[in-house]
Amino acid sequence: MSRTPSSPHVIVVIGAGPAGLAVVNQLSQAGHQVVLLNRDCKFGGLAEYGIFPTKHRLRNGLRKSYREILSRPNVHYFGNVSVGERGHLLLDELRALKPGALVVATGAQGTKSLKIEGENAVGVFHAKDVVYHYNHLPDFSERPFHLGEHTAVIGIGNVMADIAHWLTQFRHIPRVTAIARRGPAERKYDPKEILAVCAQIDRSALTAEFGRIGTALTAVGQQPDAILAEMLDELAACEASASTSILRFHFLTSPRRVLVDDRNYVKGLELEEMALAVRDGDIAAVGTGRRHEFPCDSVIFAVGDCVDDTLGLPVKNGTFVTNPHHTRNQPDDALFQAYDPSTNLVLDGVFLGGWARQASVGLVGIAKRDGDWCARVVERHLTGKPAPSAGAAQATLAEIRRMIMSRQPAAIDRDRLALLTLAEQEEAVRLGATEFKFATNDEMLAAIRQQQA
Repeated sequence: MSRTPSSPHVIVVIGAGPAGLAVVNQLSQAGHQVVLLNRDCKFGGLAEYGIFPTKHRLRNGLRKSYREILSRPNVHYFGNVSVGERGHLLLDELRALKPGALVVATGAQGTKSLKIEGENAVGVFHAKDVVYHYNHLPDFSERPFHLGEHTAVIGIGNVMADIAHWLTQFRHIPRVTAIARRGPAERKYDPKEILAVCAQIDRSALTAEFGRIGTALTAVGQQPDAILAEMLDELAACEASASTSILRFHFLTSPRRVLVDDRNYVKGLELEEMALAVRDGDIAAVGTGRRHEFPCDSVIFAVGDCVDDTLGLPVKNGTFVTNPHHTRNQPDDALFQAYDPSTNLVLDGVFLGGWARQASVGLVGIAKRDGDWCARVVERHLTGKPAPSAGAAQATLAEIRRMIMSRQPAAIDRDRLALLTLAEQEEAVRLGATEFKFATNDEMLAAIRQQQA
């Protein structure tokens, strides 16, 4: 599987999601020693905790390929280990060990905020937290989500479709409304993703919504009847559903305030009505100043995420800063190089991949591709770079392990990970379930101890 490089290096990768594992795959195949640090006990990231729970075949296929990568003797996995100002290890400590490269593929751990009045009210949630909750990510799996009778989901992409699926068919929320600041022609969800929830879509309400916004669509040359027909065609092959929940759309509106009662519970949204305008060939939404109240008792913001600003890298506008000085290489090295704008210098040997580079862009396949590109950039960086001796490389690996185990004895190495996998498989068999996930780190660690005993 691996090929021997002319100069093998020790590489540190932070984050075991699709992007990080793509980097590990490429660089371990090249024969380098790769240390993989992961905040979660289990690998997979978005592939494990972002794919809808019923998509067993997709998730199991990814798990199989990831397990093969982690089984390689030159891959050293440590889960349940966090990096950053509040973590077990500092980024600067890892850099001080002088690895051949350090790749940050931590995803987008933060959530974007619209910074509107009332967004901290009881009943306001962020989409990522909800997705983590129903996918049983520890720290999120046991959080209460009090959603009431009518949930407004802000956004109209694939995340909205997944959340609407969960709300209507698992939580059985009577009414769900997707609120979009632009029009139906600018909807971002994949037509395949909407099939899981399209049986819940209120067709008559959708037709009425086109009547409400038709003038705004024609003002920019769009044809409301054609767009409506296209949407209805997408809903022709809905997946079967026994749910009585209703999903509706509310286009050309943007939240300006969360309305609350005297207990600070959500009672609605104040929405600004938007118009469409053509700017540089694209359709943009512009505010009209007109506002109306929209009653609901919970709100989920599905408007994107941002990176973790406590990791130890420069951040601007919710994204880690990359090198502004582009190269002629393909892919462009600059897009993957961490950069310090205070010194106007590239952080030598520090690279970014996946959502850590571009938060919330694409799903698993896009993140993997980005990781593949990042690995190519890293390999260019390593070309001609003096490699440590075999003894020095082993010393670096030993020091990383010593640092981890001295600060986080509950770190999950490859042997413990195998025991955890076995425990979850046995529990699924016992319950007669397709799959089983422990919902907390304590449960995972207890299962590992039981397997060891």
